[in-house]
Amino acid sequence: MNNTSKTDWNRIDAMNDEDIDTSDIPPLSDEFFAKAQLRMPKSNVKITVQIDPETFTWFQSQGETAEQQMAVALKIYAEAHKAYPTFEKE
Repeated sequence: MNNTSKTDWNRIDAMNDEDIDTSDIPPLSDEFFAKAQLRMPKSNVKITVQIDPETFTWFQSQGETAEQQMAVALKIYAEAHKAYPTFEKE
């Protein structure tokens, strides 16, 4: 998989606000601002989890963001399983 960006970042950095075409973005209405809410991100909970060495090595091989990637993987898993009710064993 090639994750190399094809964006010309030097051109983007050189742009002024006036150079940006926002014609396809509708203006925000007073109703939007009346309903707007400030949502602060929740603090993460720090825990200790035991995982197998192969999985840990794989996450570490992904770079400096291994811990964040593990947290995202757990969040994706949890979100995917919210649709399924859990049943208690009798």
